[in-house]
Amino acid sequence: QVQLMESGGGLVQAGESLKLSCAASGSISGTTAMAWYRQAPGKERELVASIAVGSNINVADSVKGRFNISRNKRMDRVYLQMDSLKVEDTGVYYCKLRRLHNDYWGQGTQVTVSS
Repeated sequence: QVQLMESGGGLVQAGESLKLSCAASGSISGTTAMAWYRQAPGKERELVASIAVGSNINVADSVKGRFNISRNKRMDRVYLQMDSLKVEDTGVYYCKLRRLHNDYWGQGTQVTVSS
């Protein structure tokens, strides 16, 4: 069993920053990647950024240069530093962990950016 707990969401104004954290626990040995997704109201869930065991990083074009993903060495913590936030970054942000070809999701944390 894998548990993921996101934290760090909140309400900020455009141009401000937030840092999201995701803590993984349970049977996480064999984790190959962790990622952040988001879902805006009325839209599909989309990948924001991912980081693999070898520290290969993939960042969505919409956030490139503003968001940075990082992880700890044990691969049980992943972070998303979000700078220069825009109104269109508003949504629920989810943490995902991939382990042995299975994906596990957190409950999500709300990020709201006001103009």
